[in-house]
Amino acid sequence: MKVLTITWVNVRRMLRERSNIFFVFIFPIALILLIGVQFGGGIEPSVGLTLADDDDLAVSIAAELRQAEGFETEDFDDEGELRTAVERGSVQAGVFLPPNMAATAATGEPISIEYVGRSDGFSAQLQSVVRSAIASVMKPVGAAQFAVDQSETPFSEALVVARDLEPSVGAVEVEVDTTGEALFPASLGQFDLGAAQQLVLFVFLTAFAGGSALILTRQLGISQRMLSTPTSTWTIVTGEAGGRFGVALTQGLYIMSLTLVIFGVNWGDPIGAVAILLVFSAVGAGAGMLMGSVFSNDQQAGGIGVVLSLGLAALGGCMLPLELFSPTMQAVAHVTPHAWALDGFAELVRRGGTVADILAELAVLAAFAVALLLAASWRLRVVLTRPG
Repeated sequence: MKVLTITWVNVRRMLRERSNIFFVFIFPIALILLIGVQFGGGIEPSVGLTLADDDDLAVSIAAELRQAEGFETEDFDDEGELRTAVERGSVQAGVFLPPNMAATAATGEPISIEYVGRSDGFSAQLQSVVRSAIASVMKPVGAAQFAVDQSETPFSEALVVARDLEPSVGAVEVEVDTTGEALFPASLGQFDLGAAQQLVLFVFLTAFAGGSALILTRQLGISQRMLSTPTSTWTIVTGEAGGRFGVALTQGLYIMSLTLVIFGVNWGDPIGAVAILLVFSAVGAGAGMLMGSVFSNDQQAGGIGVVLSLGLAALGGCMLPLELFSPTMQAVAHVTPHAWALDGFAELVRRGGTVADILAELAVLAAFAVALLLAASWRLRVVLTRPG
């Protein structure tokens, strides 16, 4: 009973801390939202269009661009407005269709269509798609110009004939074969990848940095006063471990449930996801207890805890997916529990695995938890029973 009381006091202390309202409950969700919006799937680039007039050729090119796949189109009335939109990033590229395109084509003169794009992002890919769409419209124009050069046929008549004959001209067929497996399946939701990464990051960060609360408990003499009552050292150590575990588990369940409801995040097999969260919370609890029993200054421990947690998170794949690491760095990343937890979530979410498929990851995380909790319990017991 005393163990549960100590555990609840630690969890309640975390919930009552005003700063935790932002850093524990608001910031993780906001970060998941930001990452999903910026880097998640489901977002198409935009291409702006300006037509100098209602020329038949310009209208045809604009219609072809609007039907093209891979980007959305947005019409602009003014060239300056479109250039500003590209500069500010509200559209990724812009296409300027000049005036009198049909008249220029009739004279055999080349038509200059201006394309502008940002130096980052989708510009190079968009240029290829835009070029292909324009070429499909200009193909009969080129045929009509050739017919005019070889005969006395008016350009307008030659263009009509070329457009009529275009469907009968055999198109080039391109077959695309994909080898290997995609790093991230097409079914991966916009927020799925970032949610798992931020869950692992913040569960460990909160538990680890929260070790400073254990130092404060010792500094205030609360632990010594408990020892003066019929409370064993084992009860205090177990209660403090339960408190760190309860704090980590509370945040993990909060992130998991809220992202499921708000963003529709797929956590895979629920039993497997909860199993990873439970074992990883124990890892964070052990790390937080170890820090709280080694350091004697709560402010110093809190600062070091944040820095070290972020470093381990970066190394373990919480800021960049492990699949993008080099083979050497992937091996190095697995010295952290974060990488094993993310491997487990990847198996559940991206490959549709069950709890049976992540037994290896759970076993490694359990080994981390046992090692950290044993070391922390021994160290805390020594600190609490040390004379003076």
